[in-house]
Amino acid sequence: MIKRILKRLLRPQQDTGVVISYIESSKMLMGRMLANLNEERTEKILANIQKAEFKIFSQFGDDGIIQFLVNYLEIEEKTFIEFGVEDYSESNTRYLLMNNNWRGLVMDGSEELMQRTVNSDYYWRYELTAKPLFVTKENINQFILDNGYSGTIGLLHVDIDGNDYWIWKEINVIDPIIVIVEYNSVFGPDKPWTIPYDPKFYRTEKHFSNLYWGTSLLSLCDLASEKGYIFIGSNLAGNNAYFVKKEKAKNLIPLTSQQGYTLSRYRESRDINGVLTFITGEDRLKTIKNLEIFNTRENKIERI
Repeated sequence: MIKRILKRLLRPQQDTGVVISYIESSKMLMGRMLANLNEERTEKILANIQKAEFKIFSQFGDDGIIQFLVNYLEIEEKTFIEFGVEDYSESNTRYLLMNNNWRGLVMDGSEELMQRTVNSDYYWRYELTAKPLFVTKENINQFILDNGYSGTIGLLHVDIDGNDYWIWKEINVIDPIIVIVEYNSVFGPDKPWTIPYDPKFYRTEKHFSNLYWGTSLLSLCDLASEKGYIFIGSNLAGNNAYFVKKEKAKNLIPLTSQQGYTLSRYRESRDINGVLTFITGEDRLKTIKNLEIFNTRENKIERI
C-alpha cells in the first residue's frame, strides 16, 4: 500500500492533481481526529478557545476553533458567509464546507480570484457560491439577499482589511449564530477605534505601512453587545475575534476586550518603498501616529 502511494506521489507533473487530492484527504482526516480530541477537552476549551486551535485550510488556527464551536453549539442552519477569501485556497470556512458539508457564500474583490474558486474541484463537489464583490455598506445587504441568504445562518466571517466594523454594523438581513471579525491588534485592547468609513478604502493606498486599517477589538465588542452577542475570545494569532449569539452561547464565557485581546506577532509593516520593516510592539502604532481615526464611543473623528 505504502509503495503504491509513493509511486503515485513520485510521478511527473501530470499527476499533480492526484498528489494534491491525497494531501488534502490526509489533512481532512487529521482535522477530524483533532476535532474529536477537542470534544474530550471541552471544559478547558470553554475557558480558553485558543486551546481548540488547529490549521487545515485556515491561515492560522481558526479551523480548530470553528470546528469546536459548530460541534458544541446547537446550530440548525448549516450555512456560512465569508468575506475577503482571495481564491479560497486558504480560508476559514473551507474546512467547514468540506468536512461538515455546510453550504456557503464567499466573496472577494477580484474577479480573477473568484473564477479560480469556481474552477476548483471542490466548487462542484459542495454547495458553494463564489462571487466577486468589493464590499461596501451600500451594497452588502442587497448582495446577500440576491444570493439567496436571509434570516438565521450558522456563521458569518468578515475579513476585508478595512471597513470591517462598518460592514458588520450595516448587515441586517441575516442573523448569524457565530460571527468572526478581523480586528487590528495594533490599536490595542482599550481604544474604541475604527478607520473612518470610506467605500473605496484600500489599506496600502491609505498608508504605505499597511498598518492603518480595520477596527479595534473594543469597538467590535461594543458593536457585538448592541447586536446581542457575547465576545468569547481571539485566535492565538491575534487577528480574529469570536462572537456568539447570547441566547445560543450555552456555557461559553463572556469576556471583555481586555480579557480576550491577543497581541499579534506577525510583522507585515512596510516602508514607503513597499519593503517589509518587521517592526513590532508600540513601534507599529507610532508609524501611523496622527492619522485620522473614528472614536466609536464618542462618534467623532480624532487623531491616533
